[in-house]
Amino acid sequence: MTFHNTDRLALFIDGANLYSSAKALNLDMDFRKLLDAFAAKGQLLRAYYYTAVIEGDEFSPVKPLVDWLDYNGFTVVTKPVKRYTDAQGHSRTKGNMDVEIAVDMMELAPRLDHAVLFSGDGDFRRLVQALQARGVRVTVVSSTKSQPPQIADELRRQADAFIDLADLAADVGRPRAPRDDR
Repeated sequence: MTFHNTDRLALFIDGANLYSSAKALNLDMDFRKLLDAFAAKGQLLRAYYYTAVIEGDEFSPVKPLVDWLDYNGFTVVTKPVKRYTDAQGHSRTKGNMDVEIAVDMMELAPRLDHAVLFSGDGDFRRLVQALQARGVRVTVVSSTKSQPPQIADELRRQADAFIDLADLAADVGRPRAPRDDR
């Protein structure tokens, strides 16, 4: 699918999902390059980044990124991580942002020609279908080239177009420095 330079477009980035895809591809994201790459494809109305954050005094590794994004053209949507104990008595955390992504995409749909969803989560298939019914073209960015693949087949089939994150690496990322695990 091609973008038209008159397209009103928005980016919707599922932070945890993009992080997993990039990590599986050994890729560090350059969010400035990502913003520039998509701004060149049309009229970029908004770039949303969604992530759950740890509240309180604990250090959150995502905090510096969230701050940078917030100051550099992204609309950052966060919510606190929920802590719970699983059936085996282990402490777990959960921070699903699906509802926030869905609400923002539907609210912005009347002003969009093209939505770009950075997620491989199959739960978004119905959301993509609803946007398409409103005349919005939807491109999904995730990866089939990672092990394991990060994109749900049903989401890839529903999207108007699919872009493999690996194919965008030169435009939106920088290779990760090799780790010395000795």
